[in-house]
Amino acid sequence: MVTILDNQERVKEVDKSGMLNHLVKTPNYCRDAIKRTAETSVPSNMKPKNIVIIGMGGSAIGGEILKDWLRDELPIPIEVCRDYTLPAYANKDTLVIANSYSGNTEETLSAFLAANKRKCTTIAITSGGQLEALCKKMQLPHVTIPEGLPPRAAIPYLFFPLPVLMEKMGILSNIGNELEEAIQVLEKIGKTNSPSVPTEDNKAKKLAHELMDTIPVIYGFRQYGAIAHRLKTQFNENSKVPSKHDVFPELNHNTTVGWEAPETLTKNYSIILIRDPAEPPEIKNRIETTTALAFSKAKKVLQINAEGTGKLAKMLSVLCIGDFASVYLAILQNKDPTPVEIIDRVKRELAKKTA
Repeated sequence: MVTILDNQERVKEVDKSGMLNHLVKTPNYCRDAIKRTAETSVPSNMKPKNIVIIGMGGSAIGGEILKDWLRDELPIPIEVCRDYTLPAYANKDTLVIANSYSGNTEETLSAFLAANKRKCTTIAITSGGQLEALCKKMQLPHVTIPEGLPPRAAIPYLFFPLPVLMEKMGILSNIGNELEEAIQVLEKIGKTNSPSVPTEDNKAKKLAHELMDTIPVIYGFRQYGAIAHRLKTQFNENSKVPSKHDVFPELNHNTTVGWEAPETLTKNYSIILIRDPAEPPEIKNRIETTTALAFSKAKKVLQINAEGTGKLAKMLSVLCIGDFASVYLAILQNKDPTPVEIIDRVKRELAKKTA
C-alpha cells in the first residue's frame, strides 16, 4: 500500500515546521537532557515528605509520566500541579520542581513563587524566560534546556531531568539502566516509524490511516494513564482533531455506558487500546470483556502494543508510536502539525484582559 505518507517530498511540504524531524531526534534529545541535568548542582541527601511538579500542557505531562512510572516503587507521593496555586500541604518538607518550557507560563510562575514563600525546596526546568531569571535572582538550582522547540516535542527535556534530579538528590537510585533501555527502545521505534519507512512496514503510518475521519479515544491502565493522556493531547495539537482518553478499571464504572449511544454517534469514534504483553490478568480480562460487550459500536477498535522490557521503556514506546501517528494523521489531512493557532489566540486575548 503506497500512500501520500510515502511521498517524502510531499510530507516535507505539509510538515513545514519539521515536527517529524523532532520526533526522529527524540533519542538525541533524551541523552542531551540527561547530560544537562547531570551537570546541574542540586542539594544532596534530600528526604522530602512529598513532591509537587508544577506545569501546564506538555510541561506537565513529564510529571504525570514520572508519577505513573514510580507509582509502585516510590514511598512518597508525587502530585502534578496544573494551576496558579499549590496544594495546602506544600511546605518546607516539600520538593517542588517547576517545569515550564518557555519559562513564561503564568500559572507555573505563580505557583513557583508561592513555593518559595512557603520555604519549599524549589528547582526549575526551563529554556529561559521569567522562570530562569527568577532562579538566577534567587540563586535557585535550575536545568537549562534548549529553546526553539514546540513544547510538546520537548518532552525528553521535560521528563528525563526529573528522575536524574531525584537520583542526584538521593531520592532515587540505580535508574541508569532503565533510562538507557528506554532510550534504546525509542531509537528502535524512531527508525521503524520514520518517514522513510513505507506504510506497509510502518505501524504509526498504518494507525494514522485507520484514524482518518474519526475521533480517537485512547484507553490505558495504571502506568499507561499518563501515556493515554499524552496521546490524546498529541491528536489535539498535532492532528487538530477532538480526542479523549480514559483508564481501566475506572472507565468500567461510567464511560462504558456511553457506548450505548446510537451508532450514528458512536461510529464517529475510533478506540485505541494500549496493551502490554505483561498486563495483569484482571486488567487483561477487563479490556477483552469490555471490548466484546461495549466497543462494537465504535468505528474501529485499534491497539498500540508496548515494546521493551522495563516499565519506562514500555511506556515511552507507546508514547513514541502515538507521537508519530498524530503527525502522520495531520499530514493526511494536509495540515502542518506544528502551529497551535487557537492556543496562541487565547493567550493573546487573556493578556489583553489582564494588562
